[in-house]
Amino acid sequence: MSAPDGPVGTERSLGQLVSTATSEMSALVHDEIALAKAQLRQDVKRGAIGGSAFAAAGTVLIFSLPMLSFALAYGIRTWSGWNMAICFVLSFAANVLVAGVLALIGVVFAKKAKKGKGPQKAAASAKETAAVLGNVKPHPRSVSPAGTAVVAVGPSGATLDRGDGKAAAVARSSS
Repeated sequence: MSAPDGPVGTERSLGQLVSTATSEMSALVHDEIALAKAQLRQDVKRGAIGGSAFAAAGTVLIFSLPMLSFALAYGIRTWSGWNMAICFVLSFAANVLVAGVLALIGVVFAKKAKKGKGPQKAAASAKETAAVLGNVKPHPRSVSPAGTAVVAVGPSGATLDRGDGKAAAVARSSS
């Protein structure tokens, strides 16, 4: 438990404890949602990079084939003196190789995005938190020296514990 807000030696009322617990639970839920959003953004970013790599592979294959094929084929013909048909097949194979490398990069990023499971991790963490909080039991009431606790509700709605002869008012939760 955290230290009391007031001076040392004073105890916080039930209302203050409930208020603190409620605000901490609210902050925890907001943090869990922010974590899920961040993990989802990361997975979407990986998917977008993979999709972009696939688009780049298609673009390279479509737009560079005619120009690159002719340039490469004539270059091979000039260098080796082979038949022109063989030179065009070799230039096509080089273009397909470049497109294959780009497609492979796209597959790697797509698999990483699929494996991400970002929101599933955050959801599992939230379920774990709910399970832990579901098992929380209230603190037992103090018992008077005679072995019986005497509890009364005052006219203002405050609980008065008269187990030890001292009257301690505890604010009642509004929930």
